[in-house]
Amino acid sequence: MAFDIRAIAPDVCDQLRKTDDAGRRPRRIVEEEGGSPLRCCLRRSRPGEAVLLAAYAPLRRWALETGADPGAYEEVGPVFVHEEPCEGPQPEAGPGYPAAMGGPRRVFRTYRADGSILDGHLVEAHRSEDPVAASTLLDVLLEDPETAVVHVRAVEFGCFLFEVRRSV
Repeated sequence: MAFDIRAIAPDVCDQLRKTDDAGRRPRRIVEEEGGSPLRCCLRRSRPGEAVLLAAYAPLRRWALETGADPGAYEEVGPVFVHEEPCEGPQPEAGPGYPAAMGGPRRVFRTYRADGSILDGHLVEAHRSEDPVAASTLLDVLLEDPETAVVHVRAVEFGCFLFEVRRSV
């Protein structure tokens, strides 16, 4: 099954740079060591980069586009984006699963078209850091006709990393 990995869209990042989804100004951080997962370009921050920590509601954004009503499943959580607009995910990273977003444990959470949670799948490091293994699992999840969208999240912090949809 073909799927699209979606970073936070540039226009949404522009909005988050001004006011985040919790109605606050994002927090500016200059990375000392780097390593923060950037949701604007799906790579890790580098030492010395200026990033913003903002509240983001991924289901709310998806629902605005699709007409879904996630109700109580709507969550707002922390994400890092570049302080200034960036070029987004780069072609050299490839079109598939972004290995830079892998980590100790991930959850692949599936949602129905109405915005309700369908299921959650705990993915250990050996699969979340392996683009082939992670892509294989995403293929399986998207084969379920009830799956409208998949959110990949960090287990330890609970934060949204990126969205996966069937290719159109």
